[in-house]
Amino acid sequence: MFILKRQDVEITSVQPPKQERPIPILKYQGQVFRLVKVFPANQAEEAKEVWRKFTDEQGKACVLLEEPDRYSIWGRVRPEQLTEEAEGEDGTTLITQACLLLLQAVYVDIEDLLGARQAGAFQKELGDVLKQWRFPQADTPSAVTALLTTIDPLVPEQMPPWQEHHQTKLLEELYRIARSYFGNESFTERAVDTLQDLSKADRAQFIQWLSPPLAKLWAIS
Repeated sequence: MFILKRQDVEITSVQPPKQERPIPILKYQGQVFRLVKVFPANQAEEAKEVWRKFTDEQGKACVLLEEPDRYSIWGRVRPEQLTEEAEGEDGTTLITQACLLLLQAVYVDIEDLLGARQAGAFQKELGDVLKQWRFPQADTPSAVTALLTTIDPLVPEQMPPWQEHHQTKLLEELYRIARSYFGNESFTERAVDTLQDLSKADRAQFIQWLSPPLAKLWAIS
């Protein structure tokens, strides 16, 4: 979307009451962006590559901020979303719950239909993706095992602190990996059925959150 300099933007923060750290906020031409990723100054090319992936490949509205000592990527958010988060009522946890329901359903499907060896390979491949994209609380094999088998998606307190770019990347990569195992999209219908475990209102909120490309991938409407 944009490559900006520090003098082009205003940087502030909001302090959610249930979190220790404030959320950095960038304002530019009436739009609001939240910090997604930071790179040291010597990783300029890597920062630009990741920024292009977000903008060109995923269609995200992002800015790349160039400063003397670092590069940072910021993703656009709705102002009301920040207000909700500051009040401790954001929908981030709900979206993660829905994502984990889909993830665990796919894993169980692979284990039941393709066997333990394929399930193990799936777990390793998923772990590599989570590590590459620096998912919080998902950077070790045991953490990945917990996501697949131990964590209860219906218990909000157990959810990892993922942000929107984590959730989007998970659904994209989960679809890609699962399709390589099954050879078709048959797994999507079975996985989506598990969303019935959510309340009707929560399902509607998750569906509203989905971008059109993601909704098309997972055949969710």
